[in-house]
Amino acid sequence: MQSQKDVIAIYGARVHNLKNIDLEIPRNKLVVFTGKSGSGKSSLAFDTIHAEGQRRYLETFNAYARQFLGNMDRPEVDKITGLSPVVAIEQKTTSKNPRSTVGTITEIYDYLRLLYARVGTAYSYNSGKKMVRFTDDQIIDLLVKDLNDKSINILAPIVRSRKGHYAELFHSLAKKGYLKVRVDGEIMEIRPSLKLDRYKTHDIEVVIDRLTVSQKNKKRLLASLKLAMNDGDGVMMVMELGKESARYFSRSLMCLETGIAYKNPEPNSFSFNSPKGACQSCNGLGKYKIVDEDKIIPNKDLSINKGAIAPIANRKSDWIISQIELIGKKYNFSLNTPFSEIPAIGVEAIMYGIEDTLKVHLTSAGISKTYKLNFDGIVNFIKEQSKHSDIKSIEKWADKYMSELDCKSCGGSRLNIESSHFKVADKSIYEVSNMDISTFACWVNSIETSLNKNELKIAKQIIKELSKRLQFIIDVGLSYLTLNRSSKTLSGGEAQRIRLATQIGTQLTNVLYILDEPSIGLHQRDNLKLIESLKKLRDIGNSVIVVEHDKDMIKQADFIVDLGPGAGIHGGEVVSQGDYKAILKDNHSTASYLNGTKAIQIPKRREGNGKFLSLRGAKGNNLKDVDVNIP
Repeated sequence: MQSQKDVIAIYGARVHNLKNIDLEIPRNKLVVFTGKSGSGKSSLAFDTIHAEGQRRYLETFNAYARQFLGNMDRPEVDKITGLSPVVAIEQKTTSKNPRSTVGTITEIYDYLRLLYARVGTAYSYNSGKKMVRFTDDQIIDLLVKDLNDKSINILAPIVRSRKGHYAELFHSLAKKGYLKVRVDGEIMEIRPSLKLDRYKTHDIEVVIDRLTVSQKNKKRLLASLKLAMNDGDGVMMVMELGKESARYFSRSLMCLETGIAYKNPEPNSFSFNSPKGACQSCNGLGKYKIVDEDKIIPNKDLSINKGAIAPIANRKSDWIISQIELIGKKYNFSLNTPFSEIPAIGVEAIMYGIEDTLKVHLTSAGISKTYKLNFDGIVNFIKEQSKHSDIKSIEKWADKYMSELDCKSCGGSRLNIESSHFKVADKSIYEVSNMDISTFACWVNSIETSLNKNELKIAKQIIKELSKRLQFIIDVGLSYLTLNRSSKTLSGGEAQRIRLATQIGTQLTNVLYILDEPSIGLHQRDNLKLIESLKKLRDIGNSVIVVEHDKDMIKQADFIVDLGPGAGIHGGEVVSQGDYKAILKDNHSTASYLNGTKAIQIPKRREGNGKFLSLRGAKGNNLKDVDVNIP
């Protein structure tokens, strides 16, 4: 009998098919619950131990907090002692949120954003050249060096490619004492009557000062520079008299060639879930939906009456069918015409509607009425339902006939154009997010060679944290994933192992972790890595319970609980318990298969019937346009 402090003691567990089980499980060990499917493993691990742990946790809150959290029923068990805080890592997908990715749920992307904000190099999206940042003194020194004894205009850009007449702006500038502006490349005086074409886009700069550059004029030059920077929101222009070209200077990041400026980067500048970083066209989703005509008409050999138009295939007599029938009379086809034989103008009308008002005769409850209706087309109807329906079932219905395409503005990167043009070690954040994790880990380990001493000092701790978290992901057998992979496309096993890697990364101790068959779908090599990860979790001072059938996992366990002997009403008992050697001595349930007394016979290969299940162009998740024939 072990000390009460060293065990989790369960008395009288009767949840589901469990038969009044009494059991002592050693703490801070890797424990495997095994046995036939339906023998009571999950009932003991999740519905008894985890449920009681959760219930006790909720009881630590005061009554006011519990009214929002709800109460949990006590599982059917007499008593459990020695229970630590419990974390269950089950096999279920983490999130249906399209904004959730492998990078965000593991928090690796958070460190990556920090890295790019601190040591990223900005490049102009116009010229592709490196952006520069100046101090006021650097600008003065450059002007004196390059334009000494030359006359210049100092200007502040205040309008860029925007429509409007700007009469109020010119009036405001005149009140401040300014005399001239440069409008669309032409310098003109500010007059009370100055007004631009409101329907054209304009570039406007205010002339701050006109002076000759020299050492003597440095004070005036500096004063004008500060005024220009203030009015130009951190950007100013210098034009040599008699020349059309301008030189741009900025306190923030700026392209010397084209004059575009970026705001100083922050971690949120690289977040597609923040307005500061997200592409404005797709709001950071990287994709947009369009109605797919091929999904609306999956089989053009069918007639409308036979179900050619999938969204209305089950409708035989209603207003939409009546409208299409009237369109058919106009364009010479019927509801029995194969869709492939309907004239192009008729197909266009069905899909996108017609301008004419249609008179539709409908009979309901023996009463016939005539309605004047506009027909907007099947495509527009689905589009409308998708955008404006508050009913989930209708939105889901519309979704069946839509396809996703990469956003044209950001190319699927989810980020705005500025954020996409910062690089670390010659890679943008989108490029590294598309690497598989093993390649990404190699890239992270090579970053230091591309950084200068100051950058390295800033980035060293970030790189260390990235490397550590990436190794946790690799250790649980997920090196093939990318950070950009949407979490809703992960299998239950992948999602479970990601949560496991995240938990290992937290370095919590004195916690009881419960996992549900984490080895499912893993290659033998990766399975051994997974077992080592569970041992790491144990070695830092945690208890780990794994519901598992895998032989390697059972062999490596410190303690095994074999439930059975059968399933359902024939299970629910502890058949044997102990370490692997102790289990092998027992010929009941799982042990008889482990020691070779029993074996599952592999059925002989059966000849097929010569027919195949054919798949063409499979592109789901990470599939790359796969064609396959399955016998």
